[in-house]
Amino acid sequence: MSIYYQDDFVTLYHGDCLVETAWLEADVLVTDPPYGMAYTSGRKKYKAIEGDKTLNVRDESLKLWGEKPALVFGTWKQPRPENVKQLIVWDKRGGAGFSGDLNMVWADITEEIYVLGSGWVGGRRPAIYSIPTIPPANRSNHPTPKPVTLLGSLIECCPPGVIADPFAGSGSTLIAARNANRKAIGIEYEEEYCEIIATRLSQQAFNFEEL
Repeated sequence: MSIYYQDDFVTLYHGDCLVETAWLEADVLVTDPPYGMAYTSGRKKYKAIEGDKTLNVRDESLKLWGEKPALVFGTWKQPRPENVKQLIVWDKRGGAGFSGDLNMVWADITEEIYVLGSGWVGGRRPAIYSIPTIPPANRSNHPTPKPVTLLGSLIECCPPGVIADPFAGSGSTLIAARNANRKAIGIEYEEEYCEIIATRLSQQAFNFEEL
């Protein structure tokens, strides 16, 4: 594994997080792992997400992480990780269009975020974040980017220390951490996505919606 990008706050590695484990040196995990959905888009043909056919990659990475604090994205359509302490719901309404089973009357506009471990900070707040998803026109070449605003709100509640994202994707966690003056370590398997992250970070693009 080699360093793909580095600045005063963020170090991004290109590699497999189950093999190269620099991210395990961090203190708080904030990540959107593959979680067995084999995601496909009805609007645009994206590259398949590596490891997204099963929960194996997610569960193996969480086993390596241990009992340290973690925020992990997921879906009600798959089993949750072990030892979840709290469920956060991301309400994506206000984004472009509806997702999910188009034969159903109800549109699928939520995503789950699992809270593991302890040490969370800040005052009491509802466990629902109503933040619009990113419109497809702004998604570059990544199929499931998360809004920097959402990740920033989650990081506000994280214990002190270095943020880890072993499935860095489009880089939203790393950007949100840097915005909060937090050091972060990212791992990304696909070099194409590493390039997206490096470009966003080098251009000081703090909000994906601005691209």
